[in-house]
Amino acid sequence: MKKWFFWLPTIFVVFILLFTIVLRFPPWQVGNAVKVATGLGAKLACSGHYVAGQTNDQINSDLASYSPVTHLLEIKNNSDAKTVTASLYGLSVSSARFREGLGCTLDIEGSSPLNDVVMPDHGSFDSLAVNTNFSIQTGIENILIKDNEEGDDSRAIVVLKNGRLVGEVYAEPYSSESRFLGWSMGKTVMSMLVGNLVQQNKLSLNDEQLFPQWLDDERRAISLENLLTMSSGLAFDETYMPGSDSTRMLFTERSASGVPLASDLDYEPGTHNRYSSGTTNLLARLVYERTGANPQAQYNFLSETLIKPLNLNSLVFESDESGVLVGSSYIYANGRDWAKLGQLILNQGRYENTRVFPQAYAQAMTSPNTSENEGRYGYQLWLNRGLNKSLRWPSLPEDAVAMRGNRAQWVLIIPSMDAVIVRLGWTSGHYDIENKFADVLASLKDSNLDNVGNR
Repeated sequence: MKKWFFWLPTIFVVFILLFTIVLRFPPWQVGNAVKVATGLGAKLACSGHYVAGQTNDQINSDLASYSPVTHLLEIKNNSDAKTVTASLYGLSVSSARFREGLGCTLDIEGSSPLNDVVMPDHGSFDSLAVNTNFSIQTGIENILIKDNEEGDDSRAIVVLKNGRLVGEVYAEPYSSESRFLGWSMGKTVMSMLVGNLVQQNKLSLNDEQLFPQWLDDERRAISLENLLTMSSGLAFDETYMPGSDSTRMLFTERSASGVPLASDLDYEPGTHNRYSSGTTNLLARLVYERTGANPQAQYNFLSETLIKPLNLNSLVFESDESGVLVGSSYIYANGRDWAKLGQLILNQGRYENTRVFPQAYAQAMTSPNTSENEGRYGYQLWLNRGLNKSLRWPSLPEDAVAMRGNRAQWVLIIPSMDAVIVRLGWTSGHYDIENKFADVLASLKDSNLDNVGNR
């Protein structure tokens, strides 16, 4: 018995270490982990089924890539009510609801203002002008095959040159009509919507005192441009651990923007760049408020500003239960529509005959910020170059910019090559787009492609 008591502290320490390593969170976060797991499961399973059209096996596989806990979830789909529930041994139950045109939201705290929202009908999927190039098509087919042989799970690659589709490939069972979750690529889309409000003089880059909750403290000095460049100085926790700001915001709270809205200030606004999904959802809250402060007006604005002008007929932009768009994370679209959004950046805010946001805003969007620590980030957009000569992606042209999302979602825009490359998939680790697409980039420099018409 004495020997048992002697080893008890060691056993306890080993248990704590194993728990942390295997489940990827400390044991004192079990309560939060259970809530996050069921919220994540219900939300992604609902959207995966009703928005992306995935099979149950694919949904379960995607969920399992985040945490071993998700293997333990019991997920049930009620096709009549169009709801999905996720439970974990009765410790927590979360539910998500699908609404046509709006996607899925978590059911949290009673009735939702989304129940009466009607998304305008945008018709069938639109096709880009196609001028397939053999070299590029062969190149991306080889990338897709090799990626999936190596476990990188690439699902779609789309390439535009001069606004025309020159290459496109999909892994089974996906197609040109399949919707893919962009995760943080939605941040750039939210910046586009902000840019339109700047164009309408409903917002200004120098605007401060953005929210009533900030008027009596130092946060009143945070400007719209500070939010756009991730230089707000807010102490938002982006660690994606149970109980963190980011996981509460996406998987347990009724109002996603309410979490960063309550954040304290860590740095003087404008001085420090720190990646923050909460910052984007504050932009979403501003868009909501400046477009009528109700979900129907917000979705009408989305339709008139982006969906109709670009014929983004596959795009589904999901909101939280309070009705505000979750700009940081929840946009689904097919590969071609993601490519069109990249083309909008390439065209500096114009698509065909419509100017979505001003050229000056577009130029600022792709220009380095002036923070003291990291300038290679524009208006919710990743940049290759900052104010110094250090490149984020040394093998890519200096003017390359990108929309990027979790699981290696990419919309790579290269103005000097008049090209857009979309890569969609579900890669858990690093995805080396520089080396993987080296041959495709070489083909894009082929002078024969310069004759491809501009859209």
